[in-house]
Amino acid sequence: MQKMNPYKIDIGAVYSHKPSMHNSVKSGTFQAQEKELVFDIDMTDYDDVRRCCSSADICNKCWTLMTIAMRILDRALAEDFGFQHRFWVYSGRRGVHCWVCDESARKLSQAERSAVAEYLSVVKGGEDTIKKVQLSDPIHPFIRKSITVVEKYFEQYALVGQDILENKQNWEKVLALLPETVREALQKDFQKARSSVERWEKLKKCLHSQDLKKGAYAAKEIMLQYCYPRLDVNVSKGVNHLLKSPFSVHPKTGRISVPIDFRRLDQFDPFAVPTISLICSELDNVNIKEEQESPGEGEPEVKRKTRDYKRTSLAPYVKVFEQFLDKLDQSRKGELLLKSDLKREF
Repeated sequence: MQKMNPYKIDIGAVYSHKPSMHNSVKSGTFQAQEKELVFDIDMTDYDDVRRCCSSADICNKCWTLMTIAMRILDRALAEDFGFQHRFWVYSGRRGVHCWVCDESARKLSQAERSAVAEYLSVVKGGEDTIKKVQLSDPIHPFIRKSITVVEKYFEQYALVGQDILENKQNWEKVLALLPETVREALQKDFQKARSSVERWEKLKKCLHSQDLKKGAYAAKEIMLQYCYPRLDVNVSKGVNHLLKSPFSVHPKTGRISVPIDFRRLDQFDPFAVPTISLICSELDNVNIKEEQESPGEGEPEVKRKTRDYKRTSLAPYVKVFEQFLDKLDQSRKGELLLKSDLKREF
């Protein structure tokens, strides 16, 4: 790696042959054998529902969308699919990646990966689709649990932070998602109200009083359209898809792609992530300090050298990574012991 000095490292599948041999082996024999199940969530995909930023820009207001996405997907991957080893990483700019590393996940076929990705996809349709969430009766337990997560953040994020019902131009977008029969009544109600929170209460009350079959889940559909995770399904489906390695440096922001400590998810701040220039200056300062404190000629060397990364802001993120790897290793050893015990029995 030092010889090649790559500016970026992408991780793909484990193949049947060395990747350099893909053109020299017999046609059809070069195949991907296993690969982590991966998810890529990018803030750009939320541009139609966030007001604070657009394109590659992010701020602490819209970062809440990533927090919601991680909470929903992590719960589903753990409880609905039974995956134990889920590793979340900040991309370094505007999104997050999830690596599911269980053996059962790594060995999934392309069709099985597609099935998992489709199960987790709720927001569907391109730019021209106005209503992107359609709920059916009864609501699936997975969607019901996802709504519970969204409800915790919705008022503070969408009604206060994004102020999605602030003025006519904005509330028209929300009303377009409702049945026509309630739109006119709500237009009048919205003009009398003073805030997005008040207008949202009026919207819910109106839907409830109308007792419409079509509108029964309308408020939930709006919440999901504005807050539910938007997956790049092709990244999860493809066995040959590459994903940027954790600890890569983002070329535009200089931020390092760091692991996210899920226990402190709500405290994660993408703007507090160490940059390559910060790490370099921290290392330079450590080296200068060591030179000043180094023993003179003939004096004994007292302490053992600490690993470089431990002297920088990267240390807590590496610790999260090491803890994840330890659990993965323990699980693998447990599986190997179980297999050897089963062999002995037969």
